[in-house]
Amino acid sequence: MTRAFTLLELLVTVAIVAVLAAIAFPAARYFQDRARAAGCMTHLRALGAGLNFYVADHHGFMPNLKLGRESLAEEAPVIDTVLDRYVNSKKAFACPADTRIAAATGTSYHWNIALNGQSVANLNFLGITDKTGHIPVMGDKEGFHRDPDHRVNILYADGHASKELNFVEGL
Repeated sequence: MTRAFTLLELLVTVAIVAVLAAIAFPAARYFQDRARAAGCMTHLRALGAGLNFYVADHHGFMPNLKLGRESLAEEAPVIDTVLDRYVNSKKAFACPADTRIAAATGTSYHWNIALNGQSVANLNFLGITDKTGHIPVMGDKEGFHRDPDHRVNILYADGHASKELNFVEGL
């Protein structure tokens, strides 16, 4: 004898599937956001490696770059125009979580203009001269990452990158 599902059993099964989906979708989105943030950090490290190659080619001096540009049409020495030959892929200039800024301006990251033309051996940023990694070199233009603490990725002079509080969005 074959037994079929009753309407009640079918409704219970559908309800269980709906509850599981309601739990799974936010978790999947969370992990997808975390993967994009990690990709952004990887891109910053690749830009840091490209910057090291640039510095080696220019006798230990940082480039003279603008903070950024308004559009791709603007001719300016910025991260994506000066470091492009030192980075393996154009994708490194765009944070995976950035859906608009890199396409319009060429990069998702801004440059610390206070470091323009400085010798790497004697970097000075607002009186910070130590070599312990407290001098920011470049970072996210905006808080692309869904982070309740308003954090952005920043690359430091010693080559490490980390998430830091974005004071502009955090206010």
